Amino acid sequence: MPVESLFPALEPLLARVTKPIQYVGGELNSTVKDWDEVDVRWALMYPDAYEVGVPNQGTMILYEVLNERPDVLAERTYAVWPDLEALMREHRVPQFTVDAHRPVGAFDVLGLSFSTELGYTNMLTALDLAGIPMHAADRTIEDPIVLAGGHAAFNPEPIATFIDAAVVGDGEQAVLMISDIIKAWKGEGRPGGRDELLMRLARTGGVYVPAFYDVDYLPDGRIQRVAPNRSGVPWRVSKHTVMDLDEWPYPKAPLVPLAETVHERVSVEIFRGCTRGCRFCQAGMITRPVRERSITGIGEMIEKGLAATGFEEVGLLSLSSADHSEIGDLAKGLADRYEGTNTGLSLPSTRVDAFNIDLANELSRGGRRSGLTFAPEGGSERLRRVINKMVSEDDLIRTVAAAYSNGWRQVKLYFMCGLPTETDEDVLQIAEMAAHVIAKGREVSGSNDIRCTVSIGGFVPKPHTPFQWAAQLGAAETDARLAKLRDAIRTDKKYGRAIGFRYHDGKPGIVEGLLSRGDRRVGRVIEAVWRDGGRFDGWGEHFSYDRWMNAADQALADLPVDVAWYTTREREFSEVLPWDHLDSGLDKDWLWEDWQDALADVEVEDCRWTPCFDCGVCPQLGTEIQVGPTGKTLLPVTVLGAPAQRLLAT
Repeated sequence: MPVESLFPALEPLLARVTKPIQYVGGELNSTVKDWDEVDVRWALMYPDAYEVGVPNQGTMILYEVLNERPDVLAERTYAVWPDLEALMREHRVPQFTVDAHRPVGAFDVLGLSFSTELGYTNMLTALDLAGIPMHAADRTIEDPIVLAGGHAAFNPEPIATFIDAAVVGDGEQAVLMISDIIKAWKGEGRPGGRDELLMRLARTGGVYVPAFYDVDYLPDGRIQRVAPNRSGVPWRVSKHTVMDLDEWPYPKAPLVPLAETVHERVSVEIFRGCTRGCRFCQAGMITRPVRERSITGIGEMIEKGLAATGFEEVGLLSLSSADHSEIGDLAKGLADRYEGTNTGLSLPSTRVDAFNIDLANELSRGGRRSGLTFAPEGGSERLRRVINKMVSEDDLIRTVAAAYSNGWRQVKLYFMCGLPTETDEDVLQIAEMAAHVIAKGREVSGSNDIRCTVSIGGFVPKPHTPFQWAAQLGAAETDARLAKLRDAIRTDKKYGRAIGFRYHDGKPGIVEGLLSRGDRRVGRVIEAVWRDGGRFDGWGEHFSYDRWMNAADQALADLPVDVAWYTTREREFSEVLPWDHLDSGLDKDWLWEDWQDALADVEVEDCRWTPCFDCGVCPQLGTEIQVGPTGKTLLPVTVLGAPAQRLLAT
């Protein structure tokens, strides 16, 4: 059946909402295909506002990968703000895509990418507006397959009631595989209905279908086991890993948003994965092994991206960008190439012990010298050993001294509060470190015009990390600890006025913790919060801790579990964790041993440069660490005034 655009019904509503431009579509490099000329149709959703969702690298990559296929189309949809939601309900306008304003309910797949669990209520809003039954069990052959991906999908159990399937790991190859399966099933006349399609997906071993698994519980609330409930379904579902990033140079033509967004730049992922072994870092654990993009591949992506967009900033992305084996040559080659243009280069993620002033000077050669951000994470040397963040205060002081002496005036330091074994004294040492930074900055620069901003985030234990067994610090305890730190900074008469202090209270972290390590029973809490008006929980002005706690009290009242059971309780090794049947490649015994090393203040080296520590990823997934150097060089050419002149590579 033809699928008509909803824009004629939507357009009259836009004059009555804030930022109507975000719903219009038509961005540079967006794609609209003929509905009837393709076999498989995807609606890709980043479940947050347009300004956050458009720059999301993962969604943008999948959008291009799918649309390159002549038999597939992909369109984008984002969470609508409450003002438009109310009008859409009043005028019966369903959830729509921004590309062709087609109804989301008409697509074959609704693919959601979750960077954070706080987007779950926005998913429920989209399902409800789209007319898609909220519970997967109620859907028919006419409804889209609701598919979750992203980092939060490594424990999709809290949303198991609402999704049909989940994919863990890299999405590029996975979405093409899924498209092939859907195309074949439709071409055969949809045999066996929706159940048969999900079965075909599950049999691949790389798509998790929650309905095909039963969860049994012990009387005390712990999980007894998670087991397939039909033959042909694997006991464990494996993550997807793209091994040669140069074969996947996406996005080739990044989207240029119409409205202001959180990032407006050409973002190039220079490598994927991290083996630094920070025990709190889920992203570093679940994206192993390290896979570098070649220096020439990076150069070509930047050249094409600038030409396709007109952006004036290039972000070199990864979990720790300065760890790329050729970062020095890369930075110099790019700085040479784009010198004299308005093109700026940035490393959004930099470790203290991987940073050097030569690198910083290359990145700022174009005249842009913004503040530098480093993440010691823990306030004391002891705590940094616990979290395996092998950065000493001396390392930090040497680095900021070099920065201040070379003209920088602003440094931002990021820490976490509530880390395992943490004490008040560990946190108070953050104030001492910041004072030492200011003192050194004044000394080497000869100026008192030196600033240091301390930013604090609450620690949330995450699945597939050594800290997945740890107790989370309660909200009140977190707030009390941060109040002591704030007072310590403010009462420092010599340095306190030069130190900025930013922090979040402990309440959002408890909700994130509930969703991060929750099981299927938490789904009833999410639904209760949504029905009570919960939306945009990642935004402070919309988040309500009381709403979540009240919903949890009511939804879990007849169960032997509560919010504290999911958050502030320490787990034992023998406990079955809700995500144990989802295989990130990491050996559970190794994770437990690393947890014990953390409690003993034992550090572990980066396995890129040392013998293997047997985390399990490479042999289990048939992968390997891929690092340079490649022996290739970026050759600068004479700049002719346009940032998109050819970048030569040999």
